[in-house]
Amino acid sequence: MNTAVTKEGRLNIRCDSYSRQLLDKAAAYSHVSVSKFVLSHAVASAQQIVQNHESITLSPEDFQAFLSALDMPTEPNPALKRAFARHAEQVVR
Repeated sequence: MNTAVTKEGRLNIRCDSYSRQLLDKAAAYSHVSVSKFVLSHAVASAQQIVQNHESITLSPEDFQAFLSALDMPTEPNPALKRAFARHAEQVVR
């Protein structure tokens, strides 16, 4: 079942004639419109960039060290205790 997606945003870009011809040709080879071609490739690239900046990858050794640190928390230092106290004063539940 196909569900229609309402497209509310608009993106306008300018490019030189070579870039436009290249995009037209690539879209034609892909059997899609230039807009769909550009959007799909831009979104795929954006997803990769966001993932690279928002994810953390640890080696197996580092992951084990991380898990060990979680299993043995340390006592809060004075700065953390002050932060909790300040939070308790400022935040109403």
